[in-house]
Amino acid sequence: MELKRIRVYVLLAVLLASLALLAGMSFQSLRNNEGAYLILFENAILASISTYLLFILGILLVRYAILMVYSFLDHLESLRRIEAAQDIRPDDQLPMVSLVVPAFNEGVVIQPALRSLLELDYPNYEVIVVDDGSTDDTYDKAMAVAAESQRVPVRVLTKRNGGKAEALNTGMAVARGELILNMDGDTKLSRNTLRVCVPYFDNPRVGAVAGNVKVVNRENLWSKIQALEYVEGLAMARKAQSFVRAVNIIPGPLGMFRKSVLREVGGYDHDTFAEDCDLTLKMLMRGWHVVYEHRAVAWVETPTSLLNLLKQRYRWTRGILQATTKHRWALWQPGRAGVNFFILWYMLFEGVIWPFTNVLANVFFIYASLQYGLISLLFYWWLQLTILDVVAAGYCVIIEDEDPGLILHSLFFRLFYIVIIDIAKVFATIEEWRGQSMTWGKLEREGKL
Repeated sequence: MELKRIRVYVLLAVLLASLALLAGMSFQSLRNNEGAYLILFENAILASISTYLLFILGILLVRYAILMVYSFLDHLESLRRIEAAQDIRPDDQLPMVSLVVPAFNEGVVIQPALRSLLELDYPNYEVIVVDDGSTDDTYDKAMAVAAESQRVPVRVLTKRNGGKAEALNTGMAVARGELILNMDGDTKLSRNTLRVCVPYFDNPRVGAVAGNVKVVNRENLWSKIQALEYVEGLAMARKAQSFVRAVNIIPGPLGMFRKSVLREVGGYDHDTFAEDCDLTLKMLMRGWHVVYEHRAVAWVETPTSLLNLLKQRYRWTRGILQATTKHRWALWQPGRAGVNFFILWYMLFEGVIWPFTNVLANVFFIYASLQYGLISLLFYWWLQLTILDVVAAGYCVIIEDEDPGLILHSLFFRLFYIVIIDIAKVFATIEEWRGQSMTWGKLEREGKL
């Protein structure tokens, strides 16, 4: 444990040094190309764009620094918690947990997902499967697993199709546990999930615990880059937010809640395509703490084709915008909103401001390079962000005990992946503002669990 802490300290020092190096590179680039930049800045429009991009780059560097430092502090706190966990409560004193699994046409993956739940290391839990009007064999396959179970009670409910939010609320209504773990029907949980999440609820202010989502089907470039994205882009942010007890999205694949808190906030709403984000914000707005546990792992199947990936991110972006809009008052009332003021602005930066900026920056730099011969401008922009991604990837891989090979994919991450994703986010944002209709767009499962 001590060796791991030392490695994280060393990596954090490397990170901060890298941020300083990036700032130095930017300054040197300005000095080496002063004459060319002066020509560029003679155009008022191009000068305005350049100033804006430099400002946003500064915000991005600050964002990385804050996320790294806070995630590092949360990691140290987690290590201290693990070391101090000597007096674990006897099994007969642990609260009952109800696992709710909403499922719509999950026949390909429902059985391995449910069988993983039967092997959880916890003495007192039940599994509730809510078949949301599936048109395939989801119900029959879930019933087959329920018949196999000897130790764990498994109930399979079926209802007309009403959407994921309605299915989750149905499961909550019949749950017998004082704690509820909501997950997706295409998810496998690590055996220790319940053991490591339950202790957080000893703190009466904790309303929910977010789990650690990882990619199970790392079979091609798209899925491997997503595996890195989940480690660097999602897990690091949740660790940082957990340090201030304000994780902004409890992921659908793994979230544990107090049943009383779910009822207090009215359960899941049906008016967004990101019901998990909306529920989390409702809890935060009522003052509940939401934390993150990296040892509770949910293994999920991610899209392996570009088209399915873009459909997923399009839906995520519109859903997050819908959820943020419902709580937009917190954007303009920092005194009343507290930490939620920063959480919502962070979500807008990630979902709207940065995607638009990244697309604009790539168009601008290509134009400036061709028109004014500023090839170094384009090179330095890409190099700075790539170095930032490589260092951040290394930091997250060590903290998460992940495959070091993921670090290499950070080169592709900045080169083309994030630009493609940001273009999808830009279209999603524009169409959400225009009020264009959309459907859930459920992804077809490949059965890679």
